[in-house]
Amino acid sequence: MADSNDGAEKTTSGVILRIQARAKQHKSISSAWTTLHHELFRVLWIASVASNIGTLMQDVGASWLMTQLAPTPIMVSLIQAAGSLPLFLLSFTSGALADILDRRRLLIFSQSWMLGAAAGLGILTVFHLASPLILLTFTFLLGLGNALNGPAWSAIVPELVPRAEVAAAVSINSVSYNVARAVGPALGGLVVAAIGSGAVFLLNAASFLGVIVVFYRWRRESHKSKLPAERVVGAMQAGWRYVKHVPSIRSTLICVSLFSVGASAFWSLVPLYARQELGREAAGYGVLLGFFGAGAVLSGSILPRLQRQMGITRLLRNITLLNAVGLALMAMWRHYPVACVAAFASGFAWTAAFSTYNTSVQLNTAAWVRGRALAFYQLTFAATFGAGSVLWGAVAEHVGIPQALLAAALSLALGLLLAGRYPVGFAEGLNLTPSSRPLPVVVNEPEAEQGPVLVTVEYRIDPQRTAEFAVAMQELGRFRRRDGAVDWGLFGDVAERGRYLETFVVESWGEYLRQQERATEADRQIWEHANSFHLPDGPPPVSRLLYAYHQETKPLPT
Repeated sequence: MADSNDGAEKTTSGVILRIQARAKQHKSISSAWTTLHHELFRVLWIASVASNIGTLMQDVGASWLMTQLAPTPIMVSLIQAAGSLPLFLLSFTSGALADILDRRRLLIFSQSWMLGAAAGLGILTVFHLASPLILLTFTFLLGLGNALNGPAWSAIVPELVPRAEVAAAVSINSVSYNVARAVGPALGGLVVAAIGSGAVFLLNAASFLGVIVVFYRWRRESHKSKLPAERVVGAMQAGWRYVKHVPSIRSTLICVSLFSVGASAFWSLVPLYARQELGREAAGYGVLLGFFGAGAVLSGSILPRLQRQMGITRLLRNITLLNAVGLALMAMWRHYPVACVAAFASGFAWTAAFSTYNTSVQLNTAAWVRGRALAFYQLTFAATFGAGSVLWGAVAEHVGIPQALLAAALSLALGLLLAGRYPVGFAEGLNLTPSSRPLPVVVNEPEAEQGPVLVTVEYRIDPQRTAEFAVAMQELGRFRRRDGAVDWGLFGDVAERGRYLETFVVESWGEYLRQQERATEADRQIWEHANSFHLPDGPPPVSRLLYAYHQETKPLPT
């Protein structure tokens, strides 16, 4: 009887502990601000607010300086083009570098690069040596640093907070930018008016120092691979394969595209809307942006609670409709108070949507390729946002600004019909913890660049379970392609029922070894499920065949 009571007490105690742990987790993610309890994340967040303010001050100073150096619309517009062009040129390359290099060192380099560029432009401006070409050149250099910084910055978030708080951390990072967006332009304008653009550039340079110090003091755990480092081109190809063969990431990128095209109308049309439709000057437009920022800050603060209470699918549907309603209100009721409410709604929806999409990409991606996946996300956003801005500008030219805003609202509503086919989630139950498989034993180790490599796995299964086996192997084939296979196939023996040969090709021996190293616990479960169909004792026999014919007459391995 005593043993029975002990067992009951242990069971009851276990249930209580699980309930307490669950309650603690819910409490910890009820507000995005709770992530600031983590010291490193808190210090970095504060430093990033200062840096973002400096960057937005820089934008004001550069645009104003160009109006003095070359006061033409095309030259002023080139400031934005010079700053954003590196994002299109280097986004995916930056993602690859964020995965194959130490992210901490890459971030220190990119922040130092931007510090040097801002300081150089500031010194030249203070001594009246800046010209339009110099201004555009240094703006481009700052854009290069920002392009290098973006994927690595996003990829370190899961290293700074627990997995359960990643969504909250992404939300609070968005809040930091919107706080800076509310303060930076106004502060930049005051400094430019008081002491000139050169001082703004030097202040921006100083704003990078805090971030550099935080990263320099961070003792990041490094996981060094025993294999040779990936080359950038090969790393980019591996990143493309990964995104291509992970349905959850593809779904998120599609939904990002559908949302950003419609949501871009606010930024492309509201400046002229405020002037022409509402009769407001710069101060009135600034107040509209203030309402947008206030909505964004509120959204980022309570987003984890909304995600938990509504679920991701319902939340994204509701905030998309909220953004559509906001744009429609601006189109149909051209009154300033209505426009302020609509701007607040758009800011709330903007932050909620993009924070959720960003989190989805992070949580559905293995650590070894996170930078590349986030680079795809950023590039998708930039491309669709830019295309949407041009689209709504062209529509406004032909039918007017209110009608273009209404068309954008309708595009958001129609996008929901397509988005329903592409679910977005946070990878609940998906264990992406690394689970490297043992490296194969070989008689004579090939060089890393030798290849391609043909791998065959022989299965003997119960013929009655052929349909189940086929489903399991399709999932395994997707996993093989995602982690490095350039070709995959499954062949059945026509002379013996139940005998199957899986084949896949990897570009090189080094890439095959990386494939083993990239495996996660989720991958291991897929692999073990496929192997469970094999009837004989032990795992299915595996053969690894190195390509034997080389036109360069390289010696074959013996």
